[in-house]
Amino acid sequence: MSSDAAFTLSTPLTKLVGVRHPIVQTGMGWVAGPRLVSASANAGALGILASATMTVEQLRSAVREVKSRTEEPFGVNLRADAGDARERVRIIVDEGVRVASFALAPSRELIAELKDAGVVVIPSIGARRHAEKVAAWGADAVIVQGGEGGGHTGEVATSVLLPQVVDAVDIPVIGAGGFHDGRGLVAALAYGAAGVAMGTRFLLTSDSTVPDAVKARYLAASVKDVTVTRAVDGLPHRMLRTDLVNSLENAGRSRALLQAVRRAAGFRKLSGLSWPQLVRDGLAMKHGKDLTWSQVLLAANTPMLLKASMVEGRTDLGVMASGQVAGLIEDLPSCAELVDRVLAEARHVLGTLPTPG
Repeated sequence: MSSDAAFTLSTPLTKLVGVRHPIVQTGMGWVAGPRLVSASANAGALGILASATMTVEQLRSAVREVKSRTEEPFGVNLRADAGDARERVRIIVDEGVRVASFALAPSRELIAELKDAGVVVIPSIGARRHAEKVAAWGADAVIVQGGEGGGHTGEVATSVLLPQVVDAVDIPVIGAGGFHDGRGLVAALAYGAAGVAMGTRFLLTSDSTVPDAVKARYLAASVKDVTVTRAVDGLPHRMLRTDLVNSLENAGRSRALLQAVRRAAGFRKLSGLSWPQLVRDGLAMKHGKDLTWSQVLLAANTPMLLKASMVEGRTDLGVMASGQVAGLIEDLPSCAELVDRVLAEARHVLGTLPTPG
């Protein structure tokens, strides 16, 4: 532990969920498993387990594994639109998980069910109106991701979106998108946030189970190597630019469809899904969106495209969701070292700020 380990920042977030530091490790699919979540929690941050890529049975097992590794509070990230969402909520309640976070806004009823059981509800949002909606429904806090953030993202920069949401709601707001160090934490607090959430920075730690070769691709990336594309599933998706992304963007519709079918055939074997299931999943994502048929197939396969890189290490077959901060990150500390470093930097920055008078 560093000499700065005793330095803490008490905020509405730390008080709400009982963590030592106002830092959240986000629930990244195929990345935020028991090892990373427990390491984040033991470091004093709020670790969030990604459940969308798990079966219900795997989720219960993962929650119990995290509990065996740490006594600190942690959370589980859910898809509010999942057909088995309530079954997953029951696991969170039964297992005594402290926080439920959501990639999509949960319903008023789901929020009430969790709150009645004493679970803290923290949806992730990308617009002020979404924050106002979930706050009115009873959410305890919100994670606000600006356009710099990885994965599916919006167009408004964190520096604009964060203060806008802080001014709009009376619940704790956690800033996400572009944060990786103590300077960012202090900046977020100055905007009125209660803490920061980091995904890419925690992915690039020694506690992350992402293959070393994939981590090396992230570390080698410059800021310009992180792009936003709609070519994968028709939605704005921030990721590392790769040959796969380039081929999807440059392909015509017929060629893109052929590539999607070929890749879908490979991922169907990995996932065990039938062709009708793949198309049905893709059509569910297509509803209300102007997606091509190639994007329908790729949308259904997006979790497997991520798995190919994040689990199998196949950067040639998969996609690598990434925040722009990948271009600034150069090392792989442990979660404990990372959190200590962020707090030490924050302490230094606060100590060097000019005082009035």
